[in-house]
Amino acid sequence: MVLALSGCSESSGTNGAAAREPAYTLMQMNLCLSGQAGCYPRVAYPAGVDDAVTRIREVRPDAVTLNETCRRDVETIARRTGYHVRFTRIIYAGELLPCVRPGGRGLFGDAVLTKAAIERTDNHDFEGQSGPERRRWLCVTTRDRVDVCTAHLNTRSAVEARGNVAQCKELTALLARRAAARTVIFGGDVNRRASCAPDGLWTRTDSSADQAAGIQHVYGSAALKSPDAEVLEARHTDHDVLVVHARLAARR
Repeated sequence: MVLALSGCSESSGTNGAAAREPAYTLMQMNLCLSGQAGCYPRVAYPAGVDDAVTRIREVRPDAVTLNETCRRDVETIARRTGYHVRFTRIIYAGELLPCVRPGGRGLFGDAVLTKAAIERTDNHDFEGQSGPERRRWLCVTTRDRVDVCTAHLNTRSAVEARGNVAQCKELTALLARRAAARTVIFGGDVNRRASCAPDGLWTRTDSSADQAAGIQHVYGSAALKSPDAEVLEARHTDHDVLVVHARLAARR
């Protein structure tokens, strides 16, 4: 199940040498919006949604990857920021999981927001799973010929660690296949410090974060040059915000 919502598209500002290698920025956020997780009191709903909107408006990234979101909250974020969006739902204990406290916010899942229009969407459960939550990956292909992907992997707890290892291997293979055809950038909460990036893709993490440091990762193709990571404080979730800026190599 994938939600599609169109917004207005903006191109990254460039001048001089940057016109040949435009800036490309990805923002990764875990928003803890389900209403059922232990971190939810920090969200102070709707403050967590408002903060996400504020961060996106401040940074104006080319893409945003979102974990632990709710469908209607994602619609609101996309509408208020003017981004295109795709959402994918998560199965928990064999059932779709509605967000609560308050209800009426749609199903729980992950999402990708992009400035550029989205031309294709792919999403699927990982084959390796542990614990009650069936983890998924989501990738979109945008009009600017960049694939943007996200996933929220199993934790490294005793119950879920085997799933995390298997999902990391699957993610490596998935990104390698897509990178063979197009420029790829991934952002997600991978619940591990070791990278899942395939050979040829760089890794940046939120290792300097005050909260849950080192487990949110961004991976990018070599066409995204000179990647530079920064971490922004987040008050209304249990993860800080990871932002990676790069230069998109001119296409021949």
